[in-house]
Amino acid sequence: EASIIAHRISGDWDPGTTSFAALLSEEGAGSDLSRPYPFYLAYALEEDLTSLGDPGLWQAEWKWDGIRGEVIKRAGLFFVWSRGEELMTDRLPEYQQFKDLLPDGTVLDGEIIGLGSSAQAGGRSEAEPFPFTPLPFAALQTRIGRKNVTKKHLNEVPVGFITYDLLEYNGEDWRNRPLEQRRAQLEKLAAAAAHPMLQLSPVISFDDWEQLAAMRALSRDRGSEGIMLKKKSSVYQVGRRRGDWWKWKIDPLVIDAVMVYAQKGHGRRSNLYTDYTFAVRQGDQLVTFTKAYSGLTDKELVEVDAFVRKNSLEKFGPVRTVKPELVFEIAFEGIAASARHKSGVALRFPRINRWRKDKGPEEIDTIENLKKMLELYGK
Repeated sequence: EASIIAHRISGDWDPGTTSFAALLSEEGAGSDLSRPYPFYLAYALEEDLTSLGDPGLWQAEWKWDGIRGEVIKRAGLFFVWSRGEELMTDRLPEYQQFKDLLPDGTVLDGEIIGLGSSAQAGGRSEAEPFPFTPLPFAALQTRIGRKNVTKKHLNEVPVGFITYDLLEYNGEDWRNRPLEQRRAQLEKLAAAAAHPMLQLSPVISFDDWEQLAAMRALSRDRGSEGIMLKKKSSVYQVGRRRGDWWKWKIDPLVIDAVMVYAQKGHGRRSNLYTDYTFAVRQGDQLVTFTKAYSGLTDKELVEVDAFVRKNSLEKFGPVRTVKPELVFEIAFEGIAASARHKSGVALRFPRINRWRKDKGPEEIDTIENLKKMLELYGK
C-alpha cells in the first residue's frame, strides 16, 4: 500500500544502496530504528462550520506556531525528526530527558516549540489557560539553526514538545486506531512522564460551533495560530487529506505598504521581477520592513514586472530600486520584535494579500502602525 511505502522511504535511508526489491519486501522493513512515520496534514477550513455536522463528533485543539516533529524511542535509542525529514536530535539536547520518561516503542507526533515564562513571551495574557507559555517562532529560529547549542541558548529559548498524537506504542503501529483511543493512551503517557517540557496539547471544550468560534477569536491572545479540528473516529493517514482533519486559522493581520525594491524570481519566474521588498512611512522617510513573493496572479506579476522595468532608479546586483508608487496590502500571521531589522519588527509568513490600486503611496501605513500591532499582537 502507498502508506506503507511512504513510511519505508521516510527518514535516514540511501536510495543509492537500497534496491527496489528490498523496498517492497517485508524483510528489513523495520530495521531502521530511527525511521519516522509520514505526517498527516490538514487542509484549511474554508466552508461553514455547520457543514461538519454534529460538534460532538469532533475534537478541537489549539494550533501552535512551531515546527511539526516526531519524538521516537525504540530499543533504548532516541530520535527527533522534523516534518521536513531532518534529524534534529543533537540540536535539542533538552529532549534527552524524554528518553528516560517514555517507554520503548513510542512515537509521538507534535510541535517542536519554544516554551518559556510569560515574561519571555512578552507578558502575554494574565489568564493564560495552559501550564505552558509558547514562545514566538522567531525565538525558535535563533535555536534551530545552531549546531552548537550553548547554556545561554538553552536558558534564553528553552525548547519543549507539545504532543498531539500517539503513532506507536509498545512497538505497535497505532495509526489505524481511532483518534479517541490514541488520545486516551497519549494522556496516560503524558501524565506518567510529568515533565514541564513535554506537554499534552490541550483539548478545547465546546458545546456548539458558535462557542468554538468565540474561542477561536481568542487564539492570538493565547499564542496560538487558530484551531485544529479532528474527527474523533479518524485514523492517522498519510499526507494531506480532506474530511477528517481541518485547520481553522485566525484571520491574518494586514498593513498597507509601498514596494521599493524588486528582484527576479526563480524557476518559471526567473525572467520576471517577482520578489519584492516593502516599506512603511516614518515621517518623510520610507522604512523597509518585509519581503514577499507570493499572492499575485500571473497577470498581475506581468503588470508589476513591466512597472519595475520602466521605473527602476538604481541597480544593486540583481536588485532594482523602483519608484515608490505601487501600494499593496501585506498579510501576515504574527509579528515580533527584532533587533536584526531596521524597522524593529519581524513578520511571520508575510505575503501579498491584494494590490491596492485604489491607494497612492501617501496613504500607506506608518512605522507607528506596525509598532501598535507589535504592542497588541506581538510576542
